[in-house]
Amino acid sequence: MTSVAVIGAGVAGLTVATVLAERGAEVVVVDRSPGLGPDQCSWYAGGMLAPWCEQENAEAEIVVLGQGAADFWAVRTPGVVRRGSLVIAPARDSRELRRFARRTENYEWLDRDGIDALEPALEGRFARALFFREEAHLDPRRALAALAARLTAAGCELRYGEETAPEAEWTVDCRGLAAAADLPELRGVKGEMLYISSRDVVLTRTIRLVHPRIPIYLVPRGDGIYMLGATSIENDERQRVTARSLVELLSAVYALHPAFGEAEVIETGAEARPAFPDNLPRLVCNGRRLHVNGLYRHGFLLAPAMAARAADIVLGKGAEP
Repeated sequence: MTSVAVIGAGVAGLTVATVLAERGAEVVVVDRSPGLGPDQCSWYAGGMLAPWCEQENAEAEIVVLGQGAADFWAVRTPGVVRRGSLVIAPARDSRELRRFARRTENYEWLDRDGIDALEPALEGRFARALFFREEAHLDPRRALAALAARLTAAGCELRYGEETAPEAEWTVDCRGLAAAADLPELRGVKGEMLYISSRDVVLTRTIRLVHPRIPIYLVPRGDGIYMLGATSIENDERQRVTARSLVELLSAVYALHPAFGEAEVIETGAEARPAFPDNLPRLVCNGRRLHVNGLYRHGFLLAPAMAARAADIVLGKGAEP
């Protein structure tokens, strides 16, 4: 049995630990945070399992790596919603919707009747949309808790409030931006998000509203709660949500449906997502220390594939990068 210390209990770390444990490794996870919660970048994720939509502004490799994500999560965590993604635009931004279509694939065009049939709350508001039928979403907070419980049930140790990994045959470093001293090309990209509550609008799938400057996504969390995101700002600032971003996000969701003007803002959050210059994830090996990093804004989408590749290296079934 190979012993592995995983540093970091965010989506990358817990997913790597899960795959290693399932393949028979002896796994200990350490994280400097006191527990799962707002100290972790993954806490603020959208949880969209949307490889084809992400192709709009990402490399083709993201699509390849992400296509098995929904199946991975559905087997191991509750609440994976397989209702597709709906991409819409106001009439004045119809050009942006056509541009989105040119850059993506695996969608179908919907007319007004098709949109209304999928989401009655949007009845009469939009003339055309793109529907990515095979996409899904999940609640990241529930998913992380489920992985942690699964690891504990399998006999793995999760040590919170610790930064030093125990001795093991391998160390897998999943610290995100905290690993920047070891990965000089790593940078932070700030993302700001909101949680809003509305009993007046019922949406059942991820909605993306395209806009030439401030595109948004709205992800249902159930019980009238929606996660609204997200900005993308080139700095590594954490926690602070600016007034400008708050206004722009709320203005955009108001354009989606005016009833959101009465929604309650129940949470705001910001974190810096780790990214390399090409915005692609990497496995970086230094002896028996393997870095899994650079998941950028695709953490829950890419973590399963990257965890499988990391496990291949650690357990001797794959070439080192």
